[in-house]
Amino acid sequence: MGYCLMITTCPSMAEAEALGEKLLAARLAACINIVPGVLSLYEWQGALQREQEFMLLIKSRSEHLAALQALLLANHSYELPELVAVPIADGLPPYLDWIDAQLDNQQ
Repeated sequence: MGYCLMITTCPSMAEAEALGEKLLAARLAACINIVPGVLSLYEWQGALQREQEFMLLIKSRSEHLAALQALLLANHSYELPELVAVPIADGLPPYLDWIDAQLDNQQ
């Protein structure tokens, strides 16, 4: 079972919180950190963009990537939202156990 850290950004705290709550309710994430004040620089449709965003650090398992992607696409305001999955090579065993407990806990 592979753990991963998935990363996305939102244009507002309200959207970041709403998306985070949907991911938790669907048991696709065990924990989400929302980091405010992220400055993103990128080119979009031929123009340089400079945006203040809110970064979501989503702790999950790689088996949930497809479902998480579908939920993100259905609920995100961006035409092309960021979603990057980074494998977690190792971690504190009790914390990884906690991730499992959160994702496997069917309410």
